[in-house]
Amino acid sequence: MKADPAVQRRLLDLAEVDAELSRVRHRRTSMPELAEITAAETAVRARRDAGVAVRTQLDDLDREAARQEKEIDAVRAREDRDRKLLQGGTIGAKQLADLEHELHSLERRQSVLEDDLLELMERREAVELDVKHAEVELAKAEHVLAEATHRRDENLADLDTVDARRTAERAKILPGLPADLLAFYERRVAQGRIGAALLRARRCGACRLELDSREISRIRETAADDVVECEECGAIMVRTAESGL
Repeated sequence: MKADPAVQRRLLDLAEVDAELSRVRHRRTSMPELAEITAAETAVRARRDAGVAVRTQLDDLDREAARQEKEIDAVRAREDRDRKLLQGGTIGAKQLADLEHELHSLERRQSVLEDDLLELMERREAVELDVKHAEVELAKAEHVLAEATHRRDENLADLDTVDARRTAERAKILPGLPADLLAFYERRVAQGRIGAALLRARRCGACRLELDSREISRIRETAADDVVECEECGAIMVRTAESGL
């Protein structure tokens, strides 16, 4: 294939643009913030789950405390009724003994219930502290997530700017390249290889390997408008005064 040397040099501009576009694509999927966000999202979910667990525990304790208080109120009401009967002085000796026995039992029951309620409230205070701690930890995790997301979004905006600028540059370069030369170049790019690079000081700019003397002699003998490929990587080697031929 043949192409004017000046046209071949335009391939270097295209290759530079494509290299940066490739870096942009890679950067979009490999920026550290993506891993940070994944880790932060996992942490947020874990903190939320922990918060739900301790709040559920607190709700359970509140329900149990309410039940205990209701039972204590019922015991007190029964005690008040019995005392009023005793104070009325209208009951017989047997009923009096029964009421006195019941009052002693109610007092013991109330004492047990109040002790249980006190222990329950102490446990509730500890769990309430756990709830506050869980809220603080969740806020920290959400802050980390928000910061990482903000950095990712800033990076993506920068990448979008570079992508748009380089895509526009590429669009300006393409009309100046012959269709066959461009197709030749694009096939290499489609294979994930560098399409074109400068041959500088007898070294391929794509694979960075130095050409042996036999290959140098072969290239030296080709016409200036011949399109030369690297035997190692297949890139189009663009020759200039820097090529060392």
